[in-house]
Amino acid sequence: MIPNKKQILSWCFFDFAVSSYSANVLSIIFPVYYVTYIVGNSGIGDLWWGRAISVSMLAVAILSPYLGGVADYAGIRKRMLLCFVLLGAFFVASLSGLKKGDVVEGFLLIVMANISIESAIVFYNSFLPLIASREYFGRVSSWGFAIGYIGSILSLLVGLYFIERNQYELIWLYVSISLILFSLPTFLTMPSDEKKSSFFNAAYKGMKFIIKTFLHLWREKTLRKFFIAYFLYMDGVNTVIVFSGIYASVTIGFKPAELVLLFIVVQFTAFAGASVFAKASDSLGPRTIILISLILWITVCIAAFFISSKIMFFTLASVAGVGLGTIQASSRAYFSRFIPKGNESEYFGVYSMIGKTSAIIGPILFGEISGVTGSQRVAILMITIFFLLGFFIIEGLKKERSVSKSS
Repeated sequence: MIPNKKQILSWCFFDFAVSSYSANVLSIIFPVYYVTYIVGNSGIGDLWWGRAISVSMLAVAILSPYLGGVADYAGIRKRMLLCFVLLGAFFVASLSGLKKGDVVEGFLLIVMANISIESAIVFYNSFLPLIASREYFGRVSSWGFAIGYIGSILSLLVGLYFIERNQYELIWLYVSISLILFSLPTFLTMPSDEKKSSFFNAAYKGMKFIIKTFLHLWREKTLRKFFIAYFLYMDGVNTVIVFSGIYASVTIGFKPAELVLLFIVVQFTAFAGASVFAKASDSLGPRTIILISLILWITVCIAAFFISSKIMFFTLASVAGVGLGTIQASSRAYFSRFIPKGNESEYFGVYSMIGKTSAIIGPILFGEISGVTGSQRVAILMITIFFLLGFFIIEGLKKERSVSKSS
């Protein structure tokens, strides 16, 4: 019997809300729109887009552990979640004002939007240990991603509607409204804040504590190895996510409408993967599921180097979708098993710091290689290295155990 069903469903709906941003702005429609229309040059556009993602992720990597410490010390994680969702919605809506040639303006807006949404996800993740018992971490985490993929499909259908009418600016407005609307169940049902101290006092203690927390976690051999592996393979995943639409458009030749249909199918396979592996994450262990996912990602990147046909790429992308939800959900579930009660935001702040730092090197590397060689194929092949290194480190990890609470 699963307790807190209402809270768990509401928590999952936040994934549904964020999915409209991930699908339309971060991964598929806006990257291609920015590179081909706002910038107008695929080589230079790759550089600008890679830099925008890397800069925003660097900022999140620096801010997330600090914000997590503040949220736990001040007891205001729910309010901070709301604050960053509203900020993200504002910056996404502002994308509607972009015109051809507004390269810097687009760069700045996507940086601010990404910082806001990714920061909100830190607080969202930190609620998982509060609403689900340890034996259900894997399933609940996977359910969140599965519901998120349903949201991606629906939001992409709306995006396709506006693309066919050449009304791109309405897509960004729709995403902004979706972020707020579908976050409401989460805000209404998550555990209430219990204010512990002033924001400024918490800010001081939070910074001091998060350094101590990071050092404490780093001393744990298993966690240290996991962090290194997570850094590497999520660098690969994040790079594929933010460049997949551009790659399909520029290298394979997908038109905007074809691109949206492609990624709708990918969301279906991602939903299927997250759903099928949900229980397996608890029965087999999230470490095993991570390894299976990494084998799939390695295969996908190597195959992408050789594929030229739209039909073959369509098939490959569908396979990649299966590994997308599983590696994210299983990683979150694996890490959740190490968290002592009362340290959720701080620990997930460190987790986010590692994950977002990993989104700095890959996009820059992809953009630079693509710009220098003039080939996105060489760039995608290089990303395989991140998955290979991550696989060998995870494969060497022993069965996970809880980490003692830092003092």
